[in-house]
Amino acid sequence: MTVLGVDIGGSSVKAALLRDGAASAMARSATYERPDAARIAAALREAVDALGLSRGGPPEAVGLCVPGVRDPGSTVVRASLNVPGLVGADLRDLVAGALGAASAPRRLTVTTDAHAAAVDVQRARAIAGRLLALSLGTGVGACVLDDGVALRVTGDGPGHLGQIDVSLDDAPPRGADGALGTLEAYIGLPALTRRLGADHAAIAASLTPDDPGVRALVRALRIAHAVYRPDEVCLLGGVGLAIGPLLPALRGRIDDGLTSLARPGWRLSTGDDLHHAARGAARLAEANAGGTG
Repeated sequence: MTVLGVDIGGSSVKAALLRDGAASAMARSATYERPDAARIAAALREAVDALGLSRGGPPEAVGLCVPGVRDPGSTVVRASLNVPGLVGADLRDLVAGALGAASAPRRLTVTTDAHAAAVDVQRARAIAGRLLALSLGTGVGACVLDDGVALRVTGDGPGHLGQIDVSLDDAPPRGADGALGTLEAYIGLPALTRRLGADHAAIAASLTPDDPGVRALVRALRIAHAVYRPDEVCLLGGVGLAIGPLLPALRGRIDDGLTSLARPGWRLSTGDDLHHAARGAARLAEANAGGTG
């Protein structure tokens, strides 16, 4: 079975191709910022074309991650703060356009990047127990998996961890939706860019344990241990990868006086690359189509 996974992120489109359960190709579009509909469509085509799909035939199923709000059962995005060009778009039409097809594949699975990325990490590493995966990029998303099964509290997720108030001082930053002091307002890529500059490599080199975003993340994870009690916390996305060198310092600060509700021996890790969500979307689509998953 050939399955396509696509992750429409806040700064680029990532794509992955699975053939009989194994990842055979991955690609990424050029970066963008708050793209309109035309830019999103072009980025989708760019990422999908780079996979060389034409050489192996059309995919039998497609998994798609999108940032934004949809009504239950709908494939139309009605709100998307970081990717405004998605608003009003029918996701089936977007996929069809990227594939150069008259219509989208009948088997289309739509999910969040946090859920898809968590699925990919959990399966690749055979993580048992409860996994809390945070997707740290333009926005902040979260997923909780219990032995691979998603915990659903609101909508498709475990709640909105990126929107919890982790204010550090009397002048907390304001997020894209106007909320003050949220985790996303501190550690989301736009916030880091304002503090540390637009160059992503420079941001990674400049991050320290005392950066406000990192301190806010520590506070959020300390809260998460009381709420979710994870066996493992995995930081995903571009910002998650950038934080990788700081893991020992983060671990020390999280553990210092941590609630006794936290599970002894809990683990802290980061992702391997930027394609976890694209691969995970493909795995979910494969499972829904009756493949190996």
